[in-house]
Amino acid sequence: MSEEAKRLVKQQFSRNANEYVKSQSHAQSSDLEQLLDWLKPDGTAIALDIATGGGHVAKKLATTVKQVVATDLTEAMLANTRQHLQEIGNIFYVLADAEALPFLERSFDIVTCRIAPHHFPDPEAFVREAARVLKPGGRFLLIDNVVPEDDQLATFMNTFEKKRDNSHVRCLSVKEWGSLIDSAQLAVTRKELKKKTYDYPVWVKRTTENIEQVKEVTRYIETADPACKSYYQVKQEGGNIHAVTIDEMMLMAEKQ
Repeated sequence: MSEEAKRLVKQQFSRNANEYVKSQSHAQSSDLEQLLDWLKPDGTAIALDIATGGGHVAKKLATTVKQVVATDLTEAMLANTRQHLQEIGNIFYVLADAEALPFLERSFDIVTCRIAPHHFPDPEAFVREAARVLKPGGRFLLIDNVVPEDDQLATFMNTFEKKRDNSHVRCLSVKEWGSLIDSAQLAVTRKELKKKTYDYPVWVKRTTENIEQVKEVTRYIETADPACKSYYQVKQEGGNIHAVTIDEMMLMAEKQ
């Protein structure tokens, strides 16, 4: 399961590397400014951005810290991001698995990971690794899509995400993340849950491979239980879905 999931991630992100650099929902979300406000990094900090993707967090952090190490599992994605951000001199790029980081313990003042952990087969290992490489007093900032505690609503979201993106593994609930953070001996200092609305046609085409896959995702959402469609605020107009809304969590924790 684990190796196959990672193979699918590499395949998906190699094919769509430039789409993630250009993605409006990844590049222009308000949480990029918010994470600087929460972290308040200074010019001496060394930061690690895990699963950097299009490099949006690394780019933002680079303006305020001494150095950013941006990692990703997918070589094509990392190379594309390096080329896109080549004018920023304090970002260094390392090919790395989020669940087995190639760094010594207590190496970083800040560790971030944004909108990526739902692709990780072993989120417990990821959190444990993030905690391991943090210095005492260092801060871990996590942003990811989350599911409600209700099983039906959670299953619905993870199913439509998997149908849309075969590299999707699972979105966790806020409670599950809290348990993993506690187990890694990190103390949550701040947490926020917000609604995030996707432009459905853009969102569904970013990761689907053909029109039949788009139709399958759309059909699944259109025929869903009314409670699911209501919770995820499925907006339809002229027989077409034009928006869906999901939950996103932003959490900051400190290493004791």
